[in-house]
Amino acid sequence: MKRFGYIIGLLLITVMSGAQELSENSRISLLTCTPGEELYARYGHTAIRVVDTTQQWDVVFNYGLFSFEDRGFYWHFVQGQTWYELGLESYDAFMREYRYAHRAVAEQVLNLDYAQRQQLWTALLENLQPENCKYLYNFVFDNCATRPYHMLKHVLADTIVSTYKGWEGASYRDFIHHYTRHGSWAEFGIDLIFGYKADQPVLGEGRLFLPEELMNYISESYLSDGQRLVETERLTPFVIEPVPWWRSWYFGIAVFGLVMIWLGFYDRRRGQRTRWVDITLYVLYGLMAALLIFLIFFSIHPLVSLGWRVFLIPFIHLCTRYIYIWR
Repeated sequence: MKRFGYIIGLLLITVMSGAQELSENSRISLLTCTPGEELYARYGHTAIRVVDTTQQWDVVFNYGLFSFEDRGFYWHFVQGQTWYELGLESYDAFMREYRYAHRAVAEQVLNLDYAQRQQLWTALLENLQPENCKYLYNFVFDNCATRPYHMLKHVLADTIVSTYKGWEGASYRDFIHHYTRHGSWAEFGIDLIFGYKADQPVLGEGRLFLPEELMNYISESYLSDGQRLVETERLTPFVIEPVPWWRSWYFGIAVFGLVMIWLGFYDRRRGQRTRWVDITLYVLYGLMAALLIFLIFFSIHPLVSLGWRVFLIPFIHLCTRYIYIWR
């Protein structure tokens, strides 16, 4: 999909190369897409739409392009060295993709004068050049939401003031738990590698790595002359479905604990340990320890450090195995 979008983007650039200036009948919007089912899509998405009715342009600048097919993608992702890129596609193609995934798209038409629209358009085209389009993705500091915001802020010369408070002071972990869904196994896995750094409070613009927060922030933003930054808008609140109790990690860990307690009494009654269970878990702990050591010392992910939940399963395992030797 990324390669196809890249080819379409090149065709669009070619078509537009003869007219690098917008007409007066143009508008620029911020698009915010609701979450998807895949883990990487749970946080939503942000893009920029440019419409010029005079020149019959309706295109979307998308800072969220990547490909699972890139050589070493998952290895680079673990290292925190995933390269994303800016792509260009038609608005219709962009919307087809999200309609197919049953994801809603909100739109906020920005209150920019012609000079500001032209400046943003020129900056986006410059970003789209092959030597500029790729960037080193960072989940909390440089992503598909922060890039459009900083582009807009550059055009407006830092004159954006917002009254939106939202989750002011909440931690990175609070935000991550909310969007990965409280109680999900994804939440548990993330907490294994996110330690104390994820508990730092997120203030002001720091929250804008999240598309929904950016949408709400822009909705309540004003320019230096007191005008609203948004001319018209059609907002779509994010709906985060709760995790059924029987699919939560709490339930899974409880079942694991009960099974280990039963196994402890079973081994004690027959006077022999079920060694394969212990060996399997010890191997798992070794693999987890190796991964954590690598992430802590070699990954550039900003929130990675030792989290207490990494000790939860070993603690339950060792406590319940004590039943076998207890007299």
